[in-house]
Amino acid sequence: MPNDSVGLVTPQIQHFDEPLTLRSGRVLEKYDLIYETYGELNADRSNAVLICHALSGDHHAAGYHSMDDKKPGWWEPCIGPGKPIDTNRFFVVSLNNLGGCAGSTGPTSTNPETGKPYGPEFPIVAVRDWVNSQARLADVLGIDVWAAVIGGSLGGMQVLRWSIQFPERLKHAVVIASAPKLSAQNIAFNEVARQAIAKDPDFHEGWYQEKNTLPKAGLMQARMLGHLTYLSDDAMRQKFGRELREGKLNYSFAPEFQVESYLHYQGEKFSTRFDANTYMLMTKALDYFDPARDHDNDLRKCLSQAQCRFLVMSFTTDWRFAPARSEEIVNALIHADKEVSYACIESDNGHDAFLLPIPRYLDIFQAYMDGVAERSFEGATA
Repeated sequence: MPNDSVGLVTPQIQHFDEPLTLRSGRVLEKYDLIYETYGELNADRSNAVLICHALSGDHHAAGYHSMDDKKPGWWEPCIGPGKPIDTNRFFVVSLNNLGGCAGSTGPTSTNPETGKPYGPEFPIVAVRDWVNSQARLADVLGIDVWAAVIGGSLGGMQVLRWSIQFPERLKHAVVIASAPKLSAQNIAFNEVARQAIAKDPDFHEGWYQEKNTLPKAGLMQARMLGHLTYLSDDAMRQKFGRELREGKLNYSFAPEFQVESYLHYQGEKFSTRFDANTYMLMTKALDYFDPARDHDNDLRKCLSQAQCRFLVMSFTTDWRFAPARSEEIVNALIHADKEVSYACIESDNGHDAFLLPIPRYLDIFQAYMDGVAERSFEGATA
């Protein structure tokens, strides 16, 4: 076990009986949230940090569930002793959102009204619904104010929503590789992915669990498409180039290039661990996110409600959420007279860069989080 890992962690489940009214108007009468914590909550509960996950993420952000695990949590480079989100200083909470498939209530969960899995009848959730449920979890944990709320990609959208929905409940917002809303191109990518799933003959209009089958082909295609948008041209060229699996052309339609094999491998792996209905829900939440819409489409007016400090980070080769989208957020915050730091980090890794141990990225992240600790609970006034 590496010295800078949080080590072995055990997920916890919190059950809620209080009904949750969703953005759509539908109501979840009861639900569960699965979460993990790392580090220790201090006496005055001022060192808590919330991690918001991206589309295919979950509660397992760091550490290992057993000594047999081959890989740690999805954000291991950033969470742990001495890392940017230092668990010697911070009490870190990471959860799986409603609609997820890793233990929180979602399409694979049993619908108490029918005794069968929700399947496609699970209500579509919006980012604000996730934030409301996260706030309820914070209440249970006795956390009135987060030292920071942090997230990348779709997680960054949740951070923005926290800053405008519960402005008094966070001191710092860290928004990484994100956007104030999706572009038409990104909505189009999501629709193509959903159609790939929906057209799979094993999808059965979302009732595949009842049919004891899985829409693996559709989910695999959706993930392959998504993965293309997470990598940059430079990253793919450096990693694969035009290398052939067998060193020669076979003149067939089977995968022959290394990049083809890689996409098939990623798609196959994803199709066995992720739920198709959840993928549909998560991409819709992405599409719907547009907090400025409730404020005359004025992002400055929308973010003027925020009371926290911000760190916004982007990556040069991220074309899914390009630096220009982060700069929209930064400019709106500046015009709203908010305190914001911004860094555009040189990287060849595309959108996935926020998950990787890029030295410049980690250094900036670390410096900002040092300031979070000093301002929030370590007594410095700077």
